[in-house]
Amino acid sequence: MSSQIRQNFHQDCEAAINRQINLELYASYVYLSMAYYFDRDDKSLPNFVKFFHTQSKEEREHAEKLMSLQNQRGGNIFLQDIRKPDRDEWGSSLEALDCSLQLEKNVNQSLLDLQKLAAEHNDPHLCDFIRRHLKTPRKATLPICYYY
Repeated sequence: MSSQIRQNFHQDCEAAINRQINLELYASYVYLSMAYYFDRDDKSLPNFVKFFHTQSKEEREHAEKLMSLQNQRGGNIFLQDIRKPDRDEWGSSLEALDCSLQLEKNVNQSLLDLQKLAAEHNDPHLCDFIRRHLKTPRKATLPICYYY
């Protein structure tokens, strides 16, 4: 059954938002894994723990904002399984930061693709939402110098 509030919200955009929700939750999951890896007694890097916890929370909040948007636009949220991180051991702090940077690039590219799709389907609401709420400058590794 279609929602009564749904207007100018293409099914492709709805599906892409659901994929983005899953990706944001996956990123949150990866950052949580990194945080607890560096919290181990043999690593004990408390500032990295704090940094990766902050990143995890930010990604989860992005997913929650997208879920709220989906409901506001009259779409349906279809949550998928969140795959486990590609690794359990993150190696050195530098290796973890490299992984973090790659993850941020992937999430950012997905947001760019979502914004392009919204523009192709003449969805100014979605374009504005992405610009205002999600496409903040991705600064995953910039503040790390304060944590190191």
